[in-house]
Amino acid sequence: MKKSIKTLITLVAPFALVVSAHTAFAAGDVAKGEKDFKKCTACHSLEEGKKKIGPTLFKVMGRKSGTVEGFKYSSSYIEAGEKGLVWDNEQLTKYLEDPKGFLKDYLQVKKVKSKMLLKIKKLETRQNIVAYLESLQK
Repeated sequence: MKKSIKTLITLVAPFALVVSAHTAFAAGDVAKGEKDFKKCTACHSLEEGKKKIGPTLFKVMGRKSGTVEGFKYSSSYIEAGEKGLVWDNEQLTKYLEDPKGFLKDYLQVKKVKSKMLLKIKKLETRQNIVAYLESLQK
């Protein structure tokens, strides 16, 4: 009996880890995210077609990196999109922590070009912002 429990734990543990990691990205408070997003409005709009220093974040979820029509992206964002980077809950949550670091890791290069200087270190704040952006897509 004890051996079968150990076997079950061995089989289930990796799955539980994946589910819990995904849940960490899925969490977030939309109302707090709306407030937290205010720090982003200096550079980003939520209106379709309205660009600022950064591209519009209108319907950003599910969008391939570097593809807002009419926005002049650095080669790093275009290359990331060409390599398959699509903005989703997990990717945006990671990106907001350290945009340049994220791009370096994603592209596996030592140097990237990005105007995104804001780093949001607190996981909860990043999750809230992403939850807010997700809520706008519905």
